[in-house]
Amino acid sequence: MTSHSRVTSSKGTRCALMDITVLNLADKVPRVSSLEIAHFKEAVGRYATGVVVVSAQSNVGPVGFTCQTFGSLSLDPILISFAANANGHSWPLVREATTVGINILSAQQESLARVFATTGIDKFESVGWEPGPNGTPLLEGAIAHLEGQILSYSTHGDHDIAVVRIDHVASHPGEPLIYFRGGFDVLD
Repeated sequence: MTSHSRVTSSKGTRCALMDITVLNLADKVPRVSSLEIAHFKEAVGRYATGVVVVSAQSNVGPVGFTCQTFGSLSLDPILISFAANANGHSWPLVREATTVGINILSAQQESLARVFATTGIDKFESVGWEPGPNGTPLLEGAIAHLEGQILSYSTHGDHDIAVVRIDHVASHPGEPLIYFRGGFDVLD
């Protein structure tokens, strides 16, 4: 059985722009035990990803968080997606700003990734950054910067999936920071 669902826009309203078909299997999917979660994390941890910091200029100043669930979504129009902890402290502030920066971290930025993964601190204290063309904080030393508008987000389990239309891209030399098997790594 399928049903149609509307995703939430970056302004928090329901939007008719995107109708998506959703399989309604929530009642049929059993909850997993902590042992199954550990096994799941071990298995998916074998998939290497890059590491980004999602940033925004909020009404309380610059905000951001580390994210490794990020990827290109579409070339026409140019869209990316990322996942954010639905209950995280920084994501509501970023979401409210609607314009985001994506900072693809270099192999030398592990400490920066750890700072932006920490809750309850001023993540931008002693961090070099400049405002991008749309005003988002773009971190010094990143190997690429993207900026764009959050078009929509939807909640799935304990994370929100955000879709962003990109309107600024810049690439810089360097190797990427990698996240693999629960830790940071670099390409050999």
